[in-house]
Amino acid sequence: MAMSASGFGAEDTPMSEINTTPLVDIMLVLLIIFLVTIPIAIQSIEKLRIPIFASLESKDKVENLLLSISTTDASGRSPGDPGYVGSSRYGKCRVYFNNTTLVNAEELREQAFKRLDAIVKRAGGPEALIANPEKIPQVHIRSDINAPWRCVAGVIYNVQISGYPTVGFISNPVDPKG
Repeated sequence: MAMSASGFGAEDTPMSEINTTPLVDIMLVLLIIFLVTIPIAIQSIEKLRIPIFASLESKDKVENLLLSISTTDASGRSPGDPGYVGSSRYGKCRVYFNNTTLVNAEELREQAFKRLDAIVKRAGGPEALIANPEKIPQVHIRSDINAPWRCVAGVIYNVQISGYPTVGFISNPVDPKG
């Protein structure tokens, strides 16, 4: 039995030692529990049969409209033309429907409306889409950093006239390393 003997004049100082005995006891009990339960769990997992299914594309997939915006360069050349040096803030707007087909403002409105109309008809009408807002297609715009705002605003205006309620922008993530 340990005893602390202190005289009448001795000061009581706080004890700075941690009693680790209960912590060690708990850890030993957990170790024993895991040593017993792991072999039992492994035996039951070996008997588990996971079904294998063929992967099929979802028919409920939302068909978002992808648009790319760029401009001609200072010489009037479009992206993809030989000698194209990059978009110019003063160049002519270039809009690519589904990132492939070059369209002007009228063609953009017409094609976007036809596409949205086909999606609404396939879904069973506007009521079906309103009942399930996750199925409503969105417009995703990817724009060149040098494309002027007039080009981007024109595209937003045309797709909203076509009936698309949501327009979003796609950007490249910023490299944290600079």
